[in-house]
Amino acid sequence: MAETIDIQLKKGVLGLCVLALLARNESYAYEIASTLSDAIGMGEGTIYPLMRRMQSDGLVDTRLVESSSGPSRKYYRLTEAGHAALAAQAAEWRGFARSVDALLDAAPPEPQPAHTETQEG
Repeated sequence: MAETIDIQLKKGVLGLCVLALLARNESYAYEIASTLSDAIGMGEGTIYPLMRRMQSDGLVDTRLVESSSGPSRKYYRLTEAGHAALAAQAAEWRGFARSVDALLDAAPPEPQPAHTETQEG
């Protein structure tokens, strides 16, 4: 079950994480995927469809940069709408995380194993 919640959590925050990375610096998809793989264990294959969707939604702009060691790279950078989406999603995430933390902190402690006493005699 832990794997299921882990996968679902990663999918749920992937867009937010990409927006946060792009707020720091423009980047290309493979670099974004590599950073996310190191940070949260997210696979590369999920990035490309997300980047296309973010571009069609107007959250990112792209530009091609010539590379001396291969094909041109498509760099992504946040648009004004992307910055606004990041601010809104970050606020939602922080509120959600606080609520989950409060529920976890209020949970009863794990039951302790019962001690069996032996009678000496």
